[in-house]
Amino acid sequence: MANTMNVALVAADRMLWSGEATVVNTRTLAGEIGIMANHTPLLSVLEPGQVDVRTVDDGHWVAAIDGGFISVANNQVSILCDNAEMSHESDFEEAKRKLDERLATEQAASGEGDED
Repeated sequence: MANTMNVALVAADRMLWSGEATVVNTRTLAGEIGIMANHTPLLSVLEPGQVDVRTVDDGHWVAAIDGGFISVANNQVSILCDNAEMSHESDFEEAKRKLDERLATEQAASGEGDED
């Protein structure tokens, strides 16, 4: 029984990361989820926020995503999104702020949140 899984984080314009990991944590529409090796197959919609991955060499990375999808099957985890920023590539807090601003603008344009 393997204690690792292959993980791929893919944005519309590029592959951000691919490799072996021990844990993936993120948020779906149903709530927080933690994925470990041999997880039950899953296909779910991701909330905008972050993906947290622990790699096999005790490494760690975080990415800000704008939502998307996660697929888990046979120790393969695929995270697909339109836009993502890796924390080591940029200022994570700045990326998160920009993402929040963009989502607020999109919600205002679509009329969401006008319940006052």
